[in-house]
Amino acid sequence: MKLLCPTALLSLACITSFAATADNLEPKQYGDFDSYVLALSWQTGFCQSMHERKRNEPAECKTQQEQNDKRAFLTVHGLWPGLPKSVAARGVDKKRWMRYGCSTRPVPEMAEVRGSQKCQAPAPALSADIASKLAGVMPGAGGQSCLERYEFAKHGACFGFNPNAYFATMVRMNTEVKQSAFGEFLAQNYGKVVARKAFNQALKESFGNNAVKAVKLTCNGNPAYLTEMQISLDATRINQPLASGSFAQQRNPGNCGKSFRLDAVGY
Repeated sequence: MKLLCPTALLSLACITSFAATADNLEPKQYGDFDSYVLALSWQTGFCQSMHERKRNEPAECKTQQEQNDKRAFLTVHGLWPGLPKSVAARGVDKKRWMRYGCSTRPVPEMAEVRGSQKCQAPAPALSADIASKLAGVMPGAGGQSCLERYEFAKHGACFGFNPNAYFATMVRMNTEVKQSAFGEFLAQNYGKVVARKAFNQALKESFGNNAVKAVKLTCNGNPAYLTEMQISLDATRINQPLASGSFAQQRNPGNCGKSFRLDAVGY
């Protein structure tokens, strides 16, 4: 089934319809892990942090423009499987796994990809439709940034994931978050300072208290602004719509403190 959608900022309804047709995400090996982390960027904050730290700003930050739908700034960074038990049994701890992913030694022992050289990673074989949908929610995909190459090489290739299923899963879950009351909370508070308590309440109203305990927030700057959300998810529920039972608790709530800004476009 081929769906036609705009290629810039895709309609949420269109993304949802397409994602529903994608294959399930299933690891072919090293599948004995309990959770995934869905990493979502607040793109304006990410770009602000790159600018303030005088980092090499990616092209998508240099060309960033205002959008009518502020939910569009909640973008996809990646989807990271947890440490497989079979890999941990070979002496690998969580810190090492998160640093090296598929290139961890002694297993899975694949070629290492570096964040500074993302475009040297192999290009995952994506259909034109999936590549188009991904470009709408992952600004660093394709072009000069090659984020999708890096993410698949580090977090997907060693599991034997179907690349289309891997990235379609990210597109679907990003869309589900945007379409929720929590997504509306983000849009309504665009450019404003929010209390972590209000942020958590919006999460709870949309997905239940389990979601609150599953989210780690990363902030930069002083005063603080949001750059990323890392959401821990139950691996057994990855192919189901996001609901209270989808979330897996994590101990670290992040560094955002009691309040932070949902940064707007511009420096």
